[in-house]
Amino acid sequence: MGQVTGKLSWVGSEERYLDHLKPVTFENMVIGRYGGNSLAGADKNEDGLFILIGPGGTWEFSMLLDAHNTAESAELLIRTVKHISGEIEQCLSQPVHVAFKNLETLLLTTLGSDDFRSQCREVTGETACLICVRKENYLWWFSVGDNSVYLLHPELAARGQYLLNQRNYYEWIGYVNTFDQPVACFSSGVRELRKGRNVIVMTTDGLLEYGRLEHGKQTFEDPDKLYETFYYEKNLQACVEAAILEVHEAQGRDSATVVAWSYYNERAAVMPSDAK
Repeated sequence: MGQVTGKLSWVGSEERYLDHLKPVTFENMVIGRYGGNSLAGADKNEDGLFILIGPGGTWEFSMLLDAHNTAESAELLIRTVKHISGEIEQCLSQPVHVAFKNLETLLLTTLGSDDFRSQCREVTGETACLICVRKENYLWWFSVGDNSVYLLHPELAARGQYLLNQRNYYEWIGYVNTFDQPVACFSSGVRELRKGRNVIVMTTDGLLEYGRLEHGKQTFEDPDKLYETFYYEKNLQACVEAAILEVHEAQGRDSATVVAWSYYNERAAVMPSDAK
Protein backbone atom coordinates (compact mmCIF):
# COMPACT_ATOMS: atom_id res chain seq x y z
CA MET A 1 0.00 0.00 0.00
CA GLY A 2 1.36 3.42 -0.97
CA GLN A 3 1.51 6.14 1.62
CA VAL A 4 -0.62 9.27 1.28
CA THR A 5 1.13 12.24 -0.29
CA GLY A 6 -0.74 14.75 1.86
CA LYS A 7 -2.59 14.92 5.18
CA LEU A 8 -4.19 17.97 6.77
CA SER A 9 -6.44 18.48 9.79
CA TRP A 10 -7.83 21.63 11.39
CA VAL A 11 -10.56 22.64 13.82
CA GLY A 12 -11.79 26.13 14.52
CA SER A 13 -11.07 25.92 18.24
CA GLU A 14 -7.35 25.93 17.30
CA GLU A 15 -7.48 28.87 14.89
CA ARG A 16 -10.66 30.89 14.38
CA TYR A 17 -9.77 32.73 11.12
CA LEU A 18 -11.98 35.71 12.00
CA ASP A 19 -12.09 38.25 9.13
CA HIS A 20 -9.76 35.93 7.18
CA LEU A 21 -10.21 36.27 3.41
CA LYS A 22 -7.18 34.48 1.97
CA PRO A 23 -7.61 30.80 1.06
CA VAL A 24 -4.64 28.43 0.94
CA THR A 25 -3.69 25.63 -1.41
CA PHE A 26 -3.03 22.11 -0.19
CA GLU A 27 -1.83 19.70 -2.87
CA ASN A 28 -4.49 20.07 -5.59
CA MET A 29 -7.11 21.57 -3.26
CA VAL A 30 -8.04 25.12 -2.28
CA ILE A 31 -9.20 25.61 1.31
CA GLY A 32 -11.02 28.69 2.55
CA ARG A 33 -11.43 29.07 6.31
CA TYR A 34 -13.46 32.07 7.43
CA GLY A 35 -14.60 32.56 11.00
CA GLY A 36 -17.04 35.36 10.26
CA ASN A 37 -17.00 39.15 10.34
CA SER A 38 -15.94 40.34 13.79
CA LEU A 39 -17.75 43.66 13.25
CA ALA A 40 -20.97 41.65 12.98
CA GLY A 41 -20.22 39.89 16.28
CA ALA A 42 -18.38 36.78 15.12
CA ASP A 43 -16.15 35.51 17.92
CA LYS A 44 -15.78 31.73 17.43
CA ASN A 45 -15.30 29.06 14.78
CA GLU A 46 -16.63 25.52 15.28
CA ASP A 47 -15.91 24.16 11.79
CA GLY A 48 -13.27 21.54 11.06
CA LEU A 49 -11.75 19.46 8.30
CA PHE A 50 -9.58 16.43 7.66
CA ILE A 51 -8.00 15.70 4.27
CA LEU A 52 -6.02 12.81 2.86
CA ILE A 53 -4.48 12.82 -0.62
CA GLY A 54 -3.62 9.45 -2.18
CA PRO A 55 -0.19 8.61 -3.60
CA GLY A 56 0.42 10.49 -6.82
CA GLY A 57 -2.98 12.18 -6.51
CA THR A 58 -4.78 8.91 -7.27
CA TRP A 59 -7.60 9.89 -4.91
CA GLU A 60 -8.75 12.62 -2.53
CA PHE A 61 -10.56 12.12 0.79
CA SER A 62 -12.05 15.23 2.37
CA MET A 63 -14.13 15.47 5.57
CA LEU A 64 -15.88 18.76 6.36
CA LEU A 65 -17.46 19.47 9.76
CA ASP A 66 -19.80 22.17 11.08
CA ALA A 67 -20.33 21.89 14.83
CA HIS A 68 -22.43 23.94 17.22
CA ASN A 69 -22.46 24.73 20.96
CA THR A 70 -18.74 23.86 21.04
CA ALA A 71 -16.17 22.39 18.63
CA GLU A 72 -15.81 19.26 20.80
CA SER A 73 -17.81 17.03 18.44
CA ALA A 74 -15.68 18.14 15.46
CA GLU A 75 -12.51 17.47 17.46
CA LEU A 76 -13.79 13.98 18.34
CA LEU A 77 -14.59 13.12 14.73
CA ILE A 78 -11.18 14.30 13.52
CA ARG A 79 -9.42 12.20 16.19
CA THR A 80 -11.55 9.20 15.28
CA VAL A 81 -11.00 9.42 11.53
CA LYS A 82 -7.29 10.08 12.03
CA HIS A 83 -7.13 6.86 14.03
CA ILE A 84 -8.53 4.83 11.13
CA SER A 85 -6.67 6.75 8.40
CA GLY A 86 -4.50 3.71 7.64
CA GLU A 87 -7.62 1.62 7.04
CA ILE A 88 -9.07 4.40 4.87
CA GLU A 89 -5.90 4.29 2.76
CA GLN A 90 -6.26 0.50 2.45
CA CYS A 91 -9.85 0.85 1.24
CA LEU A 92 -8.98 3.49 -1.33
CA SER A 93 -5.98 1.55 -2.63
CA GLN A 94 -8.41 -1.16 -3.76
CA PRO A 95 -10.09 -1.22 -7.21
CA VAL A 96 -12.75 1.44 -7.47
CA HIS A 97 -15.63 -1.05 -7.77
CA VAL A 98 -15.00 -2.20 -4.18
CA ALA A 99 -13.20 0.82 -2.67
CA PHE A 100 -16.27 2.93 -1.91
CA LYS A 101 -18.32 0.03 -0.59
CA ASN A 102 -15.53 -1.00 1.79
CA LEU A 103 -14.96 2.60 2.89
CA GLU A 104 -18.64 3.08 3.73
CA THR A 105 -18.62 -0.16 5.72
CA LEU A 106 -15.54 1.02 7.63
CA LEU A 107 -17.12 4.38 8.47
CA LEU A 108 -20.46 2.93 9.55
CA THR A 109 -18.72 0.34 11.72
CA THR A 110 -16.53 3.00 13.34
CA LEU A 111 -19.23 5.61 13.92
CA GLY A 112 -21.76 3.02 15.09
CA SER A 113 -19.40 1.35 17.55
CA ASP A 114 -20.15 1.33 21.27
CA ASP A 115 -16.85 3.08 21.98
CA PHE A 116 -17.46 5.99 19.62
CA ARG A 117 -21.08 6.44 20.72
CA SER A 118 -19.94 6.46 24.34
CA GLN A 119 -17.40 9.20 23.56
CA CYS A 120 -20.12 11.23 21.83
CA ARG A 121 -22.15 11.28 25.06
CA GLU A 122 -19.24 13.04 26.77
CA VAL A 123 -19.00 16.01 24.39
CA THR A 124 -20.95 19.26 24.41
CA GLY A 125 -22.72 19.88 21.12
CA GLU A 126 -23.03 18.14 17.79
CA THR A 127 -21.65 18.41 14.28
CA ALA A 128 -22.76 17.99 10.70
CA CYS A 129 -20.33 15.73 8.83
CA LEU A 130 -19.74 15.53 5.08
CA ILE A 131 -17.14 13.22 3.56
CA CYS A 132 -16.33 13.28 -0.15
CA VAL A 133 -13.90 11.02 -2.04
CA ARG A 134 -12.77 11.23 -5.66
CA LYS A 135 -11.17 8.11 -7.15
CA GLU A 136 -10.69 7.65 -10.89
CA ASN A 137 -13.74 9.09 -12.66
CA TYR A 138 -16.13 8.69 -9.72
CA LEU A 139 -17.16 10.83 -6.76
CA TRP A 140 -18.52 9.24 -3.55
CA TRP A 141 -20.03 11.09 -0.61
CA PHE A 142 -21.33 10.38 2.89
CA SER A 143 -23.38 13.03 4.67
CA VAL A 144 -24.95 13.55 8.09
CA GLY A 145 -26.50 16.99 8.45
CA ASP A 146 -26.59 20.09 6.28
CA ASN A 147 -23.14 20.54 4.71
CA SER A 148 -23.16 20.64 0.91
CA VAL A 149 -21.14 19.16 -1.95
CA TYR A 150 -21.48 20.35 -5.54
CA LEU A 151 -20.27 18.70 -8.74
CA LEU A 152 -19.87 21.39 -11.38
CA HIS A 153 -19.66 20.69 -15.11
CA PRO A 154 -21.25 22.45 -18.11
CA GLU A 155 -23.20 19.35 -19.22
CA LEU A 156 -24.73 19.02 -15.75
CA ALA A 157 -25.33 22.76 -15.39
CA ALA A 158 -27.25 22.76 -18.69
CA ARG A 159 -29.76 20.44 -16.99
CA GLY A 160 -29.82 22.35 -13.71
CA GLN A 161 -27.82 19.72 -11.82
CA TYR A 162 -25.32 21.00 -9.26
CA LEU A 163 -25.84 19.75 -5.70
CA LEU A 164 -24.98 16.10 -5.04
CA ASN A 165 -26.43 15.66 -1.56
CA GLN A 166 -29.64 16.80 0.06
CA ARG A 167 -29.06 19.13 3.00
CA ASN A 168 -30.70 17.46 6.00
CA TYR A 169 -31.56 19.30 9.21
CA TYR A 170 -31.98 17.84 12.72
CA GLU A 171 -29.29 15.28 11.90
CA TRP A 172 -25.97 15.28 13.77
CA ILE A 173 -23.09 13.35 15.23
CA GLY A 174 -22.21 14.17 18.84
CA TYR A 175 -24.17 14.49 22.07
CA VAL A 176 -27.32 14.28 19.95
CA ASN A 177 -26.21 11.44 17.71
CA THR A 178 -27.91 9.84 14.72
CA PHE A 179 -25.95 6.65 15.47
CA ASP A 180 -27.72 6.36 18.82
CA GLN A 181 -31.09 6.04 17.04
CA PRO A 182 -32.64 2.61 16.27
CA VAL A 183 -31.83 3.37 12.63
CA ALA A 184 -29.01 5.82 11.86
CA CYS A 185 -29.94 8.51 9.32
CA PHE A 186 -27.40 9.54 6.69
CA SER A 187 -27.10 9.82 2.93
CA SER A 188 -24.45 8.46 0.61
CA GLY A 189 -24.02 8.06 -3.10
CA VAL A 190 -21.74 7.82 -6.10
CA ARG A 191 -21.64 9.93 -9.27
CA GLU A 192 -19.70 9.44 -12.45
CA LEU A 193 -17.66 12.46 -13.51
CA ARG A 194 -18.37 13.92 -16.94
CA LYS A 195 -15.59 14.04 -19.51
CA GLY A 196 -13.43 17.12 -19.22
CA ARG A 197 -12.97 19.50 -16.31
CA ASN A 198 -15.05 18.77 -13.21
CA VAL A 199 -15.03 21.10 -10.21
CA ILE A 200 -15.94 19.77 -6.74
CA VAL A 201 -16.99 22.25 -4.04
CA MET A 202 -17.71 21.32 -0.42
CA THR A 203 -19.01 23.96 1.97
CA THR A 204 -20.52 24.54 5.39
CA ASP A 205 -23.70 26.60 5.59
CA GLY A 206 -21.90 29.86 6.37
CA LEU A 207 -21.32 30.33 2.64
CA LEU A 208 -25.01 29.84 1.86
CA GLU A 209 -26.96 31.53 4.64
CA TYR A 210 -25.47 34.95 5.26
CA GLY A 211 -28.37 36.92 3.72
CA ARG A 212 -28.63 39.08 0.64
CA LEU A 213 -26.16 41.72 -0.41
CA GLU A 214 -27.31 45.19 -1.41
CA HIS A 215 -28.10 46.08 -5.03
CA GLY A 216 -29.95 42.84 -5.66
CA LYS A 217 -26.99 40.45 -5.65
CA GLN A 218 -27.85 36.80 -5.09
CA THR A 219 -26.25 34.64 -2.44
CA PHE A 220 -24.69 31.23 -3.01
CA GLU A 221 -27.99 29.62 -2.07
CA ASP A 222 -28.57 30.08 -5.81
CA PRO A 223 -26.62 27.18 -7.38
CA ASP A 224 -26.36 29.04 -10.70
CA LYS A 225 -24.45 31.80 -8.89
CA LEU A 226 -22.17 29.25 -7.23
CA TYR A 227 -21.53 27.55 -10.58
CA GLU A 228 -20.70 30.84 -12.30
CA THR A 229 -18.31 31.78 -9.52
CA PHE A 230 -16.47 28.48 -9.25
CA TYR A 231 -16.42 27.08 -12.78
CA TYR A 232 -15.78 29.87 -15.27
CA GLU A 233 -12.75 31.26 -13.43
CA LYS A 234 -10.02 28.62 -13.82
CA ASN A 235 -8.08 29.92 -10.79
CA LEU A 236 -9.88 28.18 -7.93
CA GLN A 237 -7.98 30.12 -5.30
CA ALA A 238 -9.40 33.33 -6.76
CA CYS A 239 -12.87 31.73 -6.82
CA VAL A 240 -12.78 30.79 -3.14
CA GLU A 241 -11.41 34.21 -2.19
CA ALA A 242 -14.18 35.99 -4.12
CA ALA A 243 -16.85 33.86 -2.43
CA ILE A 244 -15.50 34.53 1.06
CA LEU A 245 -15.14 38.24 0.30
CA GLU A 246 -18.81 38.36 -0.67
CA VAL A 247 -19.77 36.79 2.66
CA HIS A 248 -17.46 39.16 4.55
CA GLU A 249 -18.82 42.27 2.83
CA ALA A 250 -22.35 41.13 3.68
CA GLN A 251 -21.18 40.96 7.33
CA GLY A 252 -21.66 37.23 7.58
CA ARG A 253 -21.41 36.23 11.22
CA ASP A 254 -21.32 32.46 10.88
CA SER A 255 -18.13 30.61 9.99
CA ALA A 256 -17.77 29.36 6.41
CA THR A 257 -15.36 26.64 5.35
CA VAL A 258 -14.88 25.76 1.67
CA VAL A 259 -12.88 22.95 0.08
CA ALA A 260 -12.65 23.06 -3.72
CA TRP A 261 -10.67 21.18 -6.31
CA SER A 262 -10.84 20.36 -10.01
CA TYR A 263 -10.25 17.08 -11.79
CA TYR A 264 -9.85 16.61 -15.52
CA ASN A 265 -11.53 13.38 -16.51
CA GLU A 266 -10.21 11.90 -19.74
CA ARG A 267 -12.58 8.93 -19.68
CA ALA A 268 -15.75 9.05 -21.74
CA ALA A 269 -18.92 9.19 -19.67
CA VAL A 270 -21.32 6.27 -19.98
CA MET A 271 -24.07 8.35 -21.61
CA PRO A 272 -23.18 10.62 -24.54
CA SER A 273 -23.52 14.34 -23.86
CA ASP A 274 -26.28 14.70 -26.48
CA ALA A 275 -28.50 11.98 -24.94
CA LYS A 276 -32.15 13.00 -24.65
